[in-house]
Amino acid sequence: MMRAGDAFVDVKAFSRERAKPLAPEDRREAILLAAVPLIRQHGRDVSTRQIAEAAGVAEGTLFRAFGDKEALLAAAIEKIFDPHPLWMALQAIDIDQPLDTKLEQVVARLNAHFRDVVAAVVALGIRERPPVADRTTMEQRLTEVLGDLLAPDAHRLAVPIETVAEYIRLLAFASALPMASFDLGNATLAALIARGIIRREGEN
Repeated sequence: MMRAGDAFVDVKAFSRERAKPLAPEDRREAILLAAVPLIRQHGRDVSTRQIAEAAGVAEGTLFRAFGDKEALLAAAIEKIFDPHPLWMALQAIDIDQPLDTKLEQVVARLNAHFRDVVAAVVALGIRERPPVADRTTMEQRLTEVLGDLLAPDAHRLAVPIETVAEYIRLLAFASALPMASFDLGNATLAALIARGIIRREGEN
């Protein structure tokens, strides 16, 4: 027993609680979260030892959770290309913010997603079509999410929401490519989408 202030703490009981094992799915998720950054950095050359150390587990735990390295890599690749975290991040944007602020946050989230995907593609040497959802479905989903987010500003849009979604997708993707030798920044890209390059009368 150890005294903490006026209370007694059962150290052994506390340690047992802290050491409570994770459920299998939670353990797999924790391992994948540790593996994904390493795969973006090292590709298929990443070792199971590196992943185990990053996840804070023994190598044997990796194999019990996934079977072998190829199965682990396949699960990590699927996680990298999973668009659902992107949709959740976009839906978390405050709809009541100014239009420019919302556009900047949309561009930032899409750009971060594309950078992660492109980094994985390069590191893994993927040449075939990445294992992602159908492009048409992706575009439709982005249009739906932006339609909800930009609904309060619909009267200010000069083009259909489908066109806005395509502008944002193309610019965010292009700026995430490794051959892009410039970084305009999310605010500049958002301003380009919102106002183009021609100054209107009365603007400074």
